[in-house]
Amino acid sequence: MVKSNKTKKELLSKLGIEAQNEMQIAVEKAILQNSEIMISSPTGTGKTLAFLMPIFELIDDELEGVQAMIIVPTRELGIQIEQVIRQMGTGYKTNVVYGGRTIKKDKIELTHTPTIIVGTPGRMADHIRRESFDVKDIRFLVLDEFDKSLEIGFDADMEEIVEDLRHLEKTILTSATTNIDIPRFIKFDNPIKLDFHDKGGAQLSLKLIESPEKDKLATLYKALCHLGEASGIIFCNFKDSIKRVSDYLSENNIEHGIFQGGMEQQDRERALIKFRNGTHRLLIATDLAARGIDIPALDFIIHYHLPNHKHEFIHRNGRTARMTNQGAAYILKWTDEILPEFIPELPKEDITEKYPPQPTGWQTVFVSGGRRDKISKGDIAGLFIKQGGVENDDLGIIELKEECAFVGVNSQHIDKVIEKINNTRLKKKKVRIYKI
Repeated sequence: MVKSNKTKKELLSKLGIEAQNEMQIAVEKAILQNSEIMISSPTGTGKTLAFLMPIFELIDDELEGVQAMIIVPTRELGIQIEQVIRQMGTGYKTNVVYGGRTIKKDKIELTHTPTIIVGTPGRMADHIRRESFDVKDIRFLVLDEFDKSLEIGFDADMEEIVEDLRHLEKTILTSATTNIDIPRFIKFDNPIKLDFHDKGGAQLSLKLIESPEKDKLATLYKALCHLGEASGIIFCNFKDSIKRVSDYLSENNIEHGIFQGGMEQQDRERALIKFRNGTHRLLIATDLAARGIDIPALDFIIHYHLPNHKHEFIHRNGRTARMTNQGAAYILKWTDEILPEFIPELPKEDITEKYPPQPTGWQTVFVSGGRRDKISKGDIAGLFIKQGGVENDDLGIIELKEECAFVGVNSQHIDKVIEKINNTRLKKKKVRIYKI
C-alpha cells in the first residue's frame, strides 16, 4: 500500500494502466533501495510514472511541509506531471510553478503548502529565494530531463536549488538521452545508473524524401498526401519557417496546429489539447515539441529542417515508434543538400500523391468551468449528452483544468450542441461554451 491509502493497482487504474512496465519496475526498485539514481530511457517509455510511484510510497504523512521537488525544463512538462499526479487521486497536494505567469498567483496557490512541488528551474529558484515555501522537509529531488534544462541555460538556477536543499535523502536524474554526463553540482558518490535505450520492441524506420527544388513546400504537400490520415509532427528550425509552412498548408486546405516558443502559453497549451483530442492530426513545431510534452504516440515525424546536433535528431525521432509501436521518421531534403555525418545512408521513400488529408471530424469546445468550481468530467459529459443531445460516440476527450475544460466534439453536431448548452448552469456555475 502507498501512503495515500490506495493500492498501487488502484493508482495505476486511474491512468488506465493495468501494470507497470519493465523499466518502471526496475526504476522503482532502484529508487527505494538507493539514494543516487540516474535514469536514461527514451521518450514515451513512462519515466514520469517510474519515479512518481516510489516517491508516493516514501512520503511521510505525518509531515506537513513540501517533501518532494521535481525540476523540469519546460512548463508543458511541469503541467503534465501535475496532471498525472492529480489524475491518480493520491490525495497529495501538488503545485506547479513556472515563468509566464505572475509570482502573486503562484504564492496564492502555495498558501496551502503542497506535498509535491513541480516547476522550471528559474521560477523554482525564485520562490526559494522569496521563501514562498519551507525547504527543510524536502527529502526527494527529481531533475527530470536534466540535460534539457542544462542545454537551455538553467545550470546556475539548478545549482542554487541543489545547494539550498540540505536534507535530501534521494536525488533522481532522468534523461531521454544516453551517455550524458552528470552535472558537476550534483555531488554523487556512487550513483545507480539505469539505461533502457536498448530495451523494448519499438520499431523506427528512417526514410529519405527528396525534393527536386530547394524550396521544399510542394514536396512536403505531396508527402502529406502520400501519408494520408496518419498523425505526425513536422519539425522546423525557425519560427518564421513554421509560419511559412503553416500558411502554405492552410492555402492547400490541410488542417494543422503549430507549436513554438514564441507563442503565448495559453495558445501553446491549446495547440497540444487539440492535437491530443484529434482536432488536428498534424503539428508544425520547433524542437520544443521534441520532448517534455504530453502527446500521444505518432505515426510519423518529418524533418522539414534537419537539426544541428545528433541528440536533437534522436529526440525528434523519439516522438514516434514509442514503447512497442512502429513509426517512421522522414528526412525531407533538397536533392543537392548534404546530410550531416550523424545521419546514415537511408532508403528513399517513393511518394505517390493521393488526396490531401481530410479534416479529422472533431473540433474542440471551451467550457468556462473547472475543478475550482467542483465540476468533474462526468458533470461535463452529462451536460453535453443529456442537455446537448450528443451521443456517447460523438463526445471525445475531455480535459479538465482548474478554471476551465476542453471537450472534443463531433464536428457535425458542434453548432447545435453549443446553441443548446451555452450560458446554461453546470453545477452552480453558469458556463460559457464556444469553439476554439
